[in-house]
Amino acid sequence: MTLTVRPHRDEVGLKDGQLYVDGAWRPAADGATWTHLHPASGEPIGEFPIATMSDVDDAVLAARRAFDDGPWPRSRAGQRIQLLHRYAQLLREHTDELQRLQALDNSIPLSFGGVYAPSVGAAADVFDHHAGWVDKVGGQTLPPYQGGDHLAMTFREPIGVVAAILPWNAPFLLFAQKVAPALAAGCTIVLKPSEYCTFSVLHMVELLVEAGLPDGVLNVVTGPGDPTGAALITHPLVDKVSFTGSRAVGRRIVEASAGTLKRVSLELGGKSPTLVFPDAPDIGLAAMTTMGTVTMGLSGQACVAHTRALVHREVYDQFLAAAEMMAGAITYGDPFDAGVLASPLINTRQLDRVLGFIERAQEAGAKLVTGGTRPDGELAAGNFVRPTVFADVANDMEIAREEVFGPVLAVIPFASDDEAVRLANDTEYGLGAGVYTSDAKRAFRVARRLRAGTVGINGFQLEPHLPFGGFKQSGLGREGGRSAFEAYTELKTVMMPLTEELM
Repeated sequence: MTLTVRPHRDEVGLKDGQLYVDGAWRPAADGATWTHLHPASGEPIGEFPIATMSDVDDAVLAARRAFDDGPWPRSRAGQRIQLLHRYAQLLREHTDELQRLQALDNSIPLSFGGVYAPSVGAAADVFDHHAGWVDKVGGQTLPPYQGGDHLAMTFREPIGVVAAILPWNAPFLLFAQKVAPALAAGCTIVLKPSEYCTFSVLHMVELLVEAGLPDGVLNVVTGPGDPTGAALITHPLVDKVSFTGSRAVGRRIVEASAGTLKRVSLELGGKSPTLVFPDAPDIGLAAMTTMGTVTMGLSGQACVAHTRALVHREVYDQFLAAAEMMAGAITYGDPFDAGVLASPLINTRQLDRVLGFIERAQEAGAKLVTGGTRPDGELAAGNFVRPTVFADVANDMEIAREEVFGPVLAVIPFASDDEAVRLANDTEYGLGAGVYTSDAKRAFRVARRLRAGTVGINGFQLEPHLPFGGFKQSGLGREGGRSAFEAYTELKTVMMPLTEELM
């Protein structure tokens, strides 16, 4: 018997998607569509338009008009606050259907819905959080530095039209992290969801329209990176691009932004290390938690998954045994099954890529402890790879340096604090890190030395009010907290004479 999700599609009442431009739902100009194949079964689930350059132009022009002439950038703080809170409440009320749509999009299991960071509840909290910044971030009045009597003032104003480009792996949180601060600041938006996770995002947009967002403030174009995404990032009337995804695409966005000097925010993934010291409170728990970030829910398809475990030699074997046990406990299959804990890989291209990493790691001398194969039987048509652990990994091996984006953990031994920090920082990435120790001084000292945007001590959590982003090639800018709000504003200086004489 082969796995099928078609009955769930019918239960959810999934409809084919449309573009949303200037307050109206519509097909693409040329009628072209994308058929979404479910990653767990390979079945076609639904279709949505592939936006043409003309469609993208219409969406950007609608956002431009809404910014230049519409009410939203000039709305009172109270209006924005009320709408953002109202939308957050709608998200909470529609949690069940959103999670089911996501399971049809990217096959994240319903059992994972209670994990905070990728949940609908976290997205709602992000909107509530940014509603709180609307009436609290402003400019300054400054004393004259020279010249006559005058007043110097600064203002924070919305940056303009934002192109927000989402990945497929955490649609709720990443929609919120881009859309909430942009709307709070008074920007208008053209949103492009991933072609591998579109239906759940379209429903989030429907709820935002229901909350009362004016026409043209948020527009949605669907389709793959080329032509849809390429047309959006190069459009001359876009003022800022906010993107989460791969380094390769991030570099293209930086190059494309140069012509008009667009503002850019990028979150480009990582190869995050967990550092496990011999005095960790619980070695087994550290191993299972680390392995959980690599296998549960997204099957390692998360930018901040801790896919490098740097483990002190004294506890190395103990860590490996617990990681192997955790890998064997992970279940996968039908995302609507309450007993399923992990997803397949998002498409066949990613499946082949991950299997290639696994094969080359063994050829390079890494020891395969468990996993590395695909299941057969009813799961054979899906993009599944069993949770995989490699031991005796050298930090210069490909498996330790490249973002695999799959359920693969590389375990690397170390002998001293200095060696652990050196290995952790010896990477082109710098998104997240974890430190497991009972010594508060060591925890603080090591955390400060790590070149990573977020460091967790004996655990790791993303929260709406904390800035999140990376050092080095993990990106530019931060999402979350005040820094995210300010990233959607421009700082303006105004000088006004207070006497009749010119300054």
